[in-house]
Amino acid sequence: MYRDDKRTVITLDAGGTNFVFGAMQANRFIIDPITLPSSADDLDRCMATMVEGFERVIAQLDHKPVAISFAFPGPADYANGIVGGFYLPNFPSFRDGVALGAFLEGKFGVPVFINNDGDLFAYGEALCGMLPEINSRLKELGSTKQYKNLIGYTLGTGFGIGVVIDNNLNRGDNSCVETFCLRHRDMPDVIVEDGVAIRAVCRVYGEQSGNPDHGLTPKDICEIADGTRQGDQAAAKEAFASLGRVAGAAISTAVTIIDGLVVIGGGVSAASRWIMPALLEEMRSKLRTLGGDEVNLVQMKVYDLENADEFALFAKGETKKVKVYGEERYVDYDCQKRVGIAISKLGASKAVSVGAYAFALSELDKKQA
Repeated sequence: MYRDDKRTVITLDAGGTNFVFGAMQANRFIIDPITLPSSADDLDRCMATMVEGFERVIAQLDHKPVAISFAFPGPADYANGIVGGFYLPNFPSFRDGVALGAFLEGKFGVPVFINNDGDLFAYGEALCGMLPEINSRLKELGSTKQYKNLIGYTLGTGFGIGVVIDNNLNRGDNSCVETFCLRHRDMPDVIVEDGVAIRAVCRVYGEQSGNPDHGLTPKDICEIADGTRQGDQAAAKEAFASLGRVAGAAISTAVTIIDGLVVIGGGVSAASRWIMPALLEEMRSKLRTLGGDEVNLVQMKVYDLENADEFALFAKGETKKVKVYGEERYVDYDCQKRVGIAISKLGASKAVSVGAYAFALSELDKKQA
């Protein structure tokens, strides 16, 4: 979608340390990124930096952009372009509420669209990433099954989620499609984010190794698990396995309700070889009824779409012939309900940018229809 569109949208990667400004056309960046310090703890400096960044982008264009579209951490009323709320650790100066969309529209005279980064990650993957790739591969293998729903997760400083249903971004009625605050699998009074974010990997490694002040990053710990760096290899592997189990429990809840494919991105996903086995084991685990019957935690069969053998089975399904009542005619029936999990190939940053670009154009097209 929009791969040949000539309209230009200005984008922003809003991090607590830096702002990275760009401009997209036809799903591609058309200028080199402009990076400025975000000054997230000083509202006046932060807003001035935002204006400066967008002005520098516009100065490099030979035509007027049709919109500004970007992701910004919540909580927020994204539909109305207002950012603010208590839980904004990376942007403390926004906690009292900032009408960011209205401010930027007044400054630049173009529509402004702001979304959660998890939402735009999922939307980008649904339009140009994992979802069309999987559907294309299914067709190539002769499967008639096609997917329209996607759940996107980002593993990094937080635990972000985005949901696309029937190829449309689900923003919710309150701009509050969240997953970070679900219950931790092993500590029910703790949020799940404390079990799957960067800090969780570092904490569990410290606990398992007996060295809580290790000062290592998840990348360092992954190298220890790989055996390419000195350290406690068993503790490193358990740090990522623990993340997998906790994330798997949370993802199971979302998959059960939404019934769609899952794509995982973000910095920590680079250690997927150590995360996925435990995550899949959790999603394939059992519950029981009070009567003693076993029930699958996820009602669909869960496939690892990174594994070629599993993908072949995923594409094949379990098709059988079913007789049409009262006739000598048969129809094909694929009786296997199934979902799959894959790691982002676009990367979270690119997927968010593509999602922001496509969201802006889709909203503009709706208004013109």
